[in-house]
Order: sequence, then structure tokens, then C-alpha cells
Amino acid sequence: MTAVLPERPGTRTGTAAVPDLLERLALAPADRTAVVADGRARSFGELRAEAMRIAGRLAARGVGPESVVALCLPRGAELVAALVGTLTAGAAYLPVDPKLPAERQRYLVEDAGADLVVTAAEGTAPLADGVPHVTVAALAAPGPELPYVPVAVHGDTLAYVIYTSGSTGRPKGVEIGRAAASALLCELEGAGIAVTEGGRVGWNASPSFDASVQQWVRLCRGDTLVMIDDETRADPALLARLVDEQALTDLDITPAHADPLLDLLTPDGGPRPLTLLIGGEAVSPALWRRLARLGERGVLRTVNLYGPTECTVDATAGWVDGADGPHIGSALPGLRTRVLDEELNPVAEGGSGELYLAGPRVGRGYRGRPALTAERFVADAAGEAHGGRMYRTGDLVRLLPGGRLAYLGRADGQVKLRGHRLELPEVEAAVAAVPGVAEAAVVLRDDVHGAPGLVAYYRAAGPVTEAGLRERLTAVLPAYMVPAAFVALERFPVTVNGKVDRAALPAPAPAPAPAPAGDSAAAELTASQTLIAGVWAAVLGAPQVGPDDNFFKLGGHSLLAIKLVSRVRAELGVSLPVKAVYANPRLRDLAAHLDTLVAAAASPNS
Repeated sequence: MTAVLPERPGTRTGTAAVPDLLERLALAPADRTAVVADGRARSFGELRAEAMRIAGRLAARGVGPESVVALCLPRGAELVAALVGTLTAGAAYLPVDPKLPAERQRYLVEDAGADLVVTAAEGTAPLADGVPHVTVAALAAPGPELPYVPVAVHGDTLAYVIYTSGSTGRPKGVEIGRAAASALLCELEGAGIAVTEGGRVGWNASPSFDASVQQWVRLCRGDTLVMIDDETRADPALLARLVDEQALTDLDITPAHADPLLDLLTPDGGPRPLTLLIGGEAVSPALWRRLARLGERGVLRTVNLYGPTECTVDATAGWVDGADGPHIGSALPGLRTRVLDEELNPVAEGGSGELYLAGPRVGRGYRGRPALTAERFVADAAGEAHGGRMYRTGDLVRLLPGGRLAYLGRADGQVKLRGHRLELPEVEAAVAAVPGVAEAAVVLRDDVHGAPGLVAYYRAAGPVTEAGLRERLTAVLPAYMVPAAFVALERFPVTVNGKVDRAALPAPAPAPAPAPAGDSAAAELTASQTLIAGVWAAVLGAPQVGPDDNFFKLGGHSLLAIKLVSRVRAELGVSLPVKAVYANPRLRDLAAHLDTLVAAAASPNS
């Protein structure tokens, strides 16, 4: 069997032919590095050979166009090979992050109607009724070779299904065709974003999020994918080191993660061949100004990207410069933006309205949800879009000069938190489903332990505790959707119309500090514990911290852990890895670990 991916006819978007992703991938030099993962580099030749073996074995199982293959694999070379192999077989992939709760994994596989689940090891497949599973090793193992004849695909053939949070309480799967995915890569190139020949691109997004698509498609133009593991992704110091050691040219990152990284990326202010692709949430004016200054000095360049999953990841792009404040730029070539008022009339420059997106990269719709598809994918008001449809984003924007857009917020219950898109009604439904909860409401607040976070308000109809709520929700929701704080109410405030008055919901109480026994908590602390306690108090907004306090029980989460290690580095001059916070969540244990690091740094042999 040849190791070269089969040639496929170019797909079409609108009137312009767009080469299929695999057609472009087949042109990458065989000896060029395709994937770097776990300390090993794999060439394009090796990747193509492995993908062909996987495609042959998938085809032997009856997998082909419009089949859905669930990939329950962590970020790594095996995921890349399985993804490319699935597309080579003409099928679509469904990413299922192994870190998701088991119930969530099962739901994704069953709701999508997956034909097969690919896992990293035996016994790790989601418990989906009647869905066969196989390990990626079994699919990719050398010989005996199976005859494989490439099947015909076209632009509308399903490429992937990615699930997003659902307003009905159930996640919904977005269907994207092959031509749309191919066009995304062409438009990133056309907009001057993906320009470096043989670039080195960091893949740090969960495969279950659409930002991962923007990262892996770069492979198909001959760029090298550098896989970023969870430990490195969560630790600014490790991530900055990887950027340098792997000479990354492109890094996709959320604003919340970019802020603590910048000090480490540019300690001397010298130039570097790095493009930051900022997206997932709004960029603050302070961060925008900082990035603009770095761009003006030629240190690095930054582009702000915006786009919903339903329109193939990125819809607009705007270079971060000092001329204006934060904006999301203008439409990429394959999409057209329309800013419409409530009567679907275009707004004038300077006006605000809801953003609609039209063009060939608008997705096929929601898998198995025809009514919801009809609600969000509506007739194109101007009658020019491919298929006559446009996607109603629910995002409010202001129309700026030159067609640029300023993001204003949401028109519904959807929010963005630490780069994740989620629907508040889905979280509310999960809280309300907990035994003992009679009524629930969830809001996003800016004052949860000193940082934005979800707050769940509930009225109890039986015995229920915060610990019980958190445990139950952790079992059914991704970690980023579990509320950071819970507030019990005897009754909910309501408006004159009888609806929950969300604006009147009380702020959560500050994180409780333990009552010290005998002497004050401060008297119980050693010198190093006092230093850590001060940092914790600043990061968590806790008025009092004791030696037996737990960082996460006081409201800490992944972003606050990153802020914690950055603060320790700035105040104490010690590089504390984020994983040390997770391994030592109790204050006295973290302080002891810090003492060990300080002693090691002071050792003449260090």
C-alpha cells in the first residue's frame, strides 16, 4: 500500500475551488517534521503511512462518508494520526476529550450516533450502548496491509462534529463539511495570519473545542504541529520555555492565559518570530494596549480572532495595534458579516445590533436538531450567501469604520468563561437535577474570589450541601462548567413579570476562613507560610488564611492557580510550577514545597 494520501478532487466554496485538506497534506515533503509529541518527532512520510493504515482498517469496518468516528484520545501524535486517517477514509471525526466526565463522554457518542469509538487503551471507551470500539494502536499497527480504495468525497461531506453547550440543557453537535474546513486554512493564509513557510504551530486546545481545528489544519499546509500537554499548557513558565525550545511561530491562546505569559516571553523586549492568535473571550483594554506596544516594537505580532463553532472556528480577524481599542476586526474572506437590528434591518456605521454571518463556511447545522437548526441558521436577508442561509450568532456588536466590529456582549444566556463558550441554562439544568434542589439559577459574576466565575443559586427542598452539589456536578459537567460558588436562598427575587430577577441575586460571600484555635491564624504561620498566605489572600480575595486551608476549597481554580504561581515568581523570585499547587493544595504543604525549592536554588550544586 502506498504511503501517499490519495488524491481527491478540490472541493468548492461558492465559486472558487478550494483544495481538500488531504490533497494539500499529500504535497508536504516526506522528510519534514509533521508532529512533535512526547519528545519524539514524526515526519510527514510516517504520518501519511500511519493514516493510510488507519483508513484501510476503518474502511474494512464499513466506515466511509457520513460515518462518524469518535476519537477518545488525548492530545498527541496518535490523535493526529487517527484524525487524518478518519478523514482519509472519507468519514467525519467526533472529538471526545478523555478528561470529560464519563457521563458526558457517553452522551456525546450516543447523541452523535457514532459508528465507532477509537481509544488509547482497552477499557477506556465511553460506555455507549451498542457502539463498537477499537484502540488506535490496533488501527495503526504495521501489516498485514488491507486493500484500500479511496472513496469520493465532496465539499458538503461531513468532516467533523463538535459539541457546544446547549440552551436546552443538552449539548448540541455542530456539523461542519470538508469544504468549510479547507476554506478556513486558505483564508488564514489569505489574511496574512498563516504565512511562515514550514511554521511551527502549538496545539494547546482541547480536541473537543473548535479552536483545535484551526490548529491542526495548519498541518495540511506543511507546518509542524507541536503538541502541548496539559501540564505545560497550565504553567506559564513551562509554556514560555516550550515556545523557545520548539521555536514556535504560532500560538493560539486565550487572553486570560496570555497575560501571565507575556512577562516570560519578552523579558528583554527582544524580537521573536511569534504570532499570538488571541481568541475565545474579550480582550481587556489593558491587555490590548500591552500587546499593541509589543507589536509596535516588533517584539511579536498579535491577531484577535472571533468566531462561533457554527461558522468553522474563525469568522473575523483584527490585528492588535495602538490605533484603536479592542475590536474583533472584519470578516475573513469566506464569510460576510451583517449587523442587523431587531427587525433585521442593517444598522448604520456607529450603530449596534446582532451579528449574523453568511457565506460558504456556515456549518450544515446541529446534528439531529432540525428545529434548532432552523432557528439559528436562517434565510440570508441579502440573498447572496451560499445556500441562502446565515447564522444568527446572538452576539451584539458595534459597526466601526472600515467594516470592523467591536464586541459588546451576548443577547441571550450564553457566556464565555476562561475561553470556554457555555450556556447558563445547561448549567442551571444540571444544578436543578441534583436531588434536594427545588429551584436553581446560574449567573456569571466578576466578583467570585477576585475573578470572573459562575455562581449557582439554589432553593433546597431537602437535604443538600455545597460539597454534595459540587461532587454531583463534577460527575456530569466539564470542569469549566462547575460553579465556583454556591448560594442557598430561601426564595428567589423576581421581577414584576414573575421571572427570576438575576440583577438582584446577592453576591457570594467571601471564601470562609477557618476559625483559629487559641492564638490568631497569623501566629500559627511560619515565615514561608506567611508569604504564601499573603499571596493566597491577594489572589483569592480571602480576608484570612490558615495553615490547613485548601486552595481549591477557598475557591481556587486553574486560572487562579496560574495567577498564584505568577505572583509567587514576582514576589519571591521562585519558579513554582502550577502542578505543585494541585499536588499541594493545603497551605502548609505548599509552603513546605516552596522551602524545598528555595533551598535547592540556594544550593551551590544547583
